[in-house]
Amino acid sequence: MSKEEVTKNVWVTTHGEQWAVKIAGEEKPLKIFDRKDDALEFAKERAKKEKTELISQKRDGKINLKNSYGHDDPYKKG
Repeated sequence: MSKEEVTKNVWVTTHGEQWAVKIAGEEKPLKIFDRKDDALEFAKERAKKEKTELISQKRDGKINLKNSYGHDDPYKKG
């Protein structure tokens, strides 16, 4: 995979009392939501489109979800 093909993970994280969908390494959120479920739905579609990984955090910052939507090694179990 070339450098141009590397996509950045999509994150769902807190944004004050709301939830933000961000691209790894970028400061500004793509979109802000009042409900985490709405943020996850948006992030899932973005991760599928970009063929990258979706990572979600709980309010305490711990990761509670990781889903890959592309570039998986077909020979690796998991």
